[in-house]
Amino acid sequence: MRKKCLLNEVTMEACTPHSALHVAFHGTNGTGGRLGAANVQERYRNITLNNSPARKDQPEPYRFFDVYVTTFARQFAEGDGTIKSLYLWSEEPGTGKTASAVALLNAYLLTHFVGSIQRGLQPEQRPAYFLDAHQLQTDYNMFNRPRVPDSIAEPASVRYYNAIQHAKHTEFVVIDDLATRSTSEAFVADLHSVVNARVTSGKPTVYTSNVPVEKLPLIFGERRLADRIGDKKLCQTVFFEGESKRGERD
Repeated sequence: MRKKCLLNEVTMEACTPHSALHVAFHGTNGTGGRLGAANVQERYRNITLNNSPARKDQPEPYRFFDVYVTTFARQFAEGDGTIKSLYLWSEEPGTGKTASAVALLNAYLLTHFVGSIQRGLQPEQRPAYFLDAHQLQTDYNMFNRPRVPDSIAEPASVRYYNAIQHAKHTEFVVIDDLATRSTSEAFVADLHSVVNARVTSGKPTVYTSNVPVEKLPLIFGERRLADRIGDKKLCQTVFFEGESKRGERD
């Protein structure tokens, strides 16, 4: 995807690679700033709701998303600033869930960054965060398996616990690829601590998964996690139709 400044998506003066706004949002090399702190994979960093490859194939979800992102301005509200969580799921991988979740994350980042500047506030360094549950479990396994060298286990442990803390406390989080593999009791406990912290504090979360929320207990071996994620008062389920476009995780 062509490199560009996402700030050009909103009503601001033209953003150039060397402008202060661009550096604050993208970093000096395009992989830092607020967007880099969000931990989004490079191939997804420039995705928006307008240019998302899933928009054409998923018209119903995108009609909903276009309205949903207007609620992001509630983060600046003095009263009820509730932004609902979302559970994006499909029976097949590769239907555009991850791309769509990142487009929503980028929309939140833009709303926060621009809205803060317009109000004379300093934008947070990490107002949004992307948590890849698949990668999180990979890191967990790397420092819990026997005979793994310390040079590998220790960095994996640091990545793992940093990700857990960011996912608990960042205002807007995407938890991607939920419930794709069998999990250990300890890993489930850590993941539940993230979900519980977010639900308790009322922070919006976008989950993606290939299983319906009511089947999460079959994956995780307990119901509390599914109940917290699937609370209809707090979380809207969005179904993605169709078969995989790439035959791989989207």
